[in-house]
Amino acid sequence: MVFLANFQGELAALGVAFLWALTSIVYSKLGKKIPPLLMNLSKGGIAIALIIFTILLSGQQLLPSINLIPFMLLVLSGAVGIGIGDTAYFSALNRLGARRTLLLKTLGPPFAAITSTIFLKEQLSYTAWVGILLTVLGVAWVISERATNVTGTNKQLIPGVGFALLSAFTDALGAVFSRAALTDTSVTPLWSAMVRLIGGALILLLWLMLERKPVGVPVKELRSGKLLCIIALCAFLSTYLGFWLQQISLKFTTAGVAKSLGATSPIFVIPITFFLGDAVTIRAILGVFVAVAGVGLLFIYR
Repeated sequence: MVFLANFQGELAALGVAFLWALTSIVYSKLGKKIPPLLMNLSKGGIAIALIIFTILLSGQQLLPSINLIPFMLLVLSGAVGIGIGDTAYFSALNRLGARRTLLLKTLGPPFAAITSTIFLKEQLSYTAWVGILLTVLGVAWVISERATNVTGTNKQLIPGVGFALLSAFTDALGAVFSRAALTDTSVTPLWSAMVRLIGGALILLLWLMLERKPVGVPVKELRSGKLLCIIALCAFLSTYLGFWLQQISLKFTTAGVAKSLGATSPIFVIPITFFLGDAVTIRAILGVFVAVAGVGLLFIYR
């Protein structure tokens, strides 16, 4: 119990990684039927409804007292990290596939650590920096092997890489904004996750209005009961539980550590894909050990 109390931020970040590993496989399939913007808005809307229901059910205040600056930081965090970041991520998935996209997403932890060092003046030990490096290298090594057979044209490659880099940077920036807001407030992680999701939904609605593109075909797809249930389940796991755990991780540990542990989701993908019939190579297993060693350093020497 003492261990859980001392490392609740780190454990929450690992929970986020597992949930994203589980749902990323499904999201890569759904992307063939639903465009990224509508996919992001759909999962966000479902998650907001679930969080509001949970807050009301638990007896918490729906509108707790919070200063304007932390509140705006949470909204900005959601607009940048969720509204822009997740849409860019789904766009990258459609162009590069999950393997190359996840490889580029490993740049998120260094972005988060550097940004938090500059803006939040957070200091990480040299050993923690080594842990971050090992974690990123281990994950990148595993995914780079699994990314060798990705199909696609050069026309898709360049914008795909751009979307993946944009997603990594905006996700890290959103985490830093959220960390800055949560450090000096007493609001619950669940409520802050709701505010972030609302910020993301607002920027997505504005985006849709500016695009002025017909969404009739995707909306018809969403009317499918089976497809809607799949999206709802993914939204519950990745967005509802995932963002709740992410806010816990950002409240109880540094942004660099939280994002580094969150980047281990490809490690969790290995046993899932193995269960689905994929072969696991020695290189993949060694990459897991390198990443786990980095996670261990982050746990002990943060």
